[in-house]
Amino acid sequence: MRIFDPHIHMTSRTTGDYEAMYAAGVRALVEPAFWLGQPRTSVGSFVDYFDGLIGWERFRAAQFGIRHHCTIALNPKEANDPRCAEVLDLLPRYLAKDGVVAVGEVGYDSMTDAEEKAFTRQLALAVEHDLPVLVHTPHRDKLAGTKRTLDVVADSGIAPDRVVVDHLNELTVGVVADSGCWMGFSIYPDTKMDEQRMVAILREYGTDRMLVNSAADWGRSDPLKTQATGTAMLEAGFTESAVDTVLWSNPVAFYGKSGKLMLDPFPSDEGSAATFEGNSVLRGARA
Repeated sequence: MRIFDPHIHMTSRTTGDYEAMYAAGVRALVEPAFWLGQPRTSVGSFVDYFDGLIGWERFRAAQFGIRHHCTIALNPKEANDPRCAEVLDLLPRYLAKDGVVAVGEVGYDSMTDAEEKAFTRQLALAVEHDLPVLVHTPHRDKLAGTKRTLDVVADSGIAPDRVVVDHLNELTVGVVADSGCWMGFSIYPDTKMDEQRMVAILREYGTDRMLVNSAADWGRSDPLKTQATGTAMLEAGFTESAVDTVLWSNPVAFYGKSGKLMLDPFPSDEGSAATFEGNSVLRGARA
């Protein structure tokens, strides 16, 4: 089983997670820029974070044989903080970087005017930079928020097949399917979707434009939920080809629209002996 996790926050995970993911078949991933769990207090903190996504984290993933890509944006939650507004002016310099395969996460958290302003501006940046968009849907009033999201996307003029609307469930998948946008599902241990519910959705809606992710972060989450979903699909009678479509071909097709995917195998001599800015993932000498 080969896996491309299209939404996982590896900055929050350990090297042990990278090892387990590689063993499970993960060979590529996309890490969206997101909220850190507490407010950032200056624009400079975003600069350091974005630099880490395109630098250190890509290096760290490579030490375990995994191709790392990212998306860059001002996330919806922090769009409400006026201290973060100037981040929008910094985005163009990052959207041009190698490995940045979309604008995201953008969208709504609490459905405020400030969130909508940032959402609209970042959709325009996606059009300007010819990048796809990863959209976060709110955790509360999800159906209303998803419908409003689709209205804003339509008004922006971006082609719907360049947009993935994420964190969907049984209540929201239908309207997104009808919109022509891609459908994203986060498989979690306790919340959002689980693998059995995901299998039921795939039975009803098919595998076209479907992205399944772990969305693993600093909260209770599991970076192997993509593998668990693939296993559940096979147990439910889906073919290996269908599993490969959902877990590999679909993420490649969507993020490939950026023209910046890096999926070639690593050279045999590239490994844990390498360093980034003088640092490696190793700690101490082996006895």
